[in-house]
Amino acid sequence: MSPRQKIQLRETVTGPDPKATPAATLIVLHGLGTDGRDFAPLVNELNLSNVGAVRYVFPDAPLRKVSVNDEPMRAWYDPRPVAPVTGALSTQDEEGLRASQEVVQALIDREAARGVPPEHVVLLGFSQGAVMALMAGLRAPQRLAGLVVLSGYLPLPGTTEAEVHRSNRDVPIFMSHGDQDAVVVPSRAKASRDTLIDLGYDIAWHPYPMGHEVCPQQIRDLNSWLASLLAPWH
Repeated sequence: MSPRQKIQLRETVTGPDPKATPAATLIVLHGLGTDGRDFAPLVNELNLSNVGAVRYVFPDAPLRKVSVNDEPMRAWYDPRPVAPVTGALSTQDEEGLRASQEVVQALIDREAARGVPPEHVVLLGFSQGAVMALMAGLRAPQRLAGLVVLSGYLPLPGTTEAEVHRSNRDVPIFMSHGDQDAVVVPSRAKASRDTLIDLGYDIAWHPYPMGHEVCPQQIRDLNSWLASLLAPWH
């Protein structure tokens, strides 16, 4: 899919003056089989008033055929089956990952064209969206503000070190995961965390007693992290 291909998205601006150029943008990437509306309530759950105006962008992944379903569904890439205990898989959908990386990069470029520089952009994703936050964020040619990985993992770990762009060699990363997650097993998330630490990243790691979901404490921890990360731009 070309980054120039139009995708459906929704957006909201919060702050004292919604018509003002935002101080920061959160690009929120949903999980498998849902769409941008799935995480739209996040706008009301986060309080970033210390930052000023914040734009939330909620894109829809394209409809595509996937291995886990007979009918096409919204997916950033094909989630090929994994081993139930270790979470290992033999191959990943590299073509789909790289195509969606271009889409996310196009959204970053779109924000720059509208007055929000990449260093004021956070990529935030859940599950597949979290995978794309790492896939696109680590490779982005412009420095980003930060990456938020909720119930995700590091894609293409064997090529990550060679492909990380120097602009994002030390981008801040918030990672959270449920210790009862049966979809993305905790061992896979922890292995991803450890790989990123080995690459020199300072990971804000937050485990929670939950499954493949979000919880109130997680949102509170994320709020604190984002408020601190973005506060200097108010």
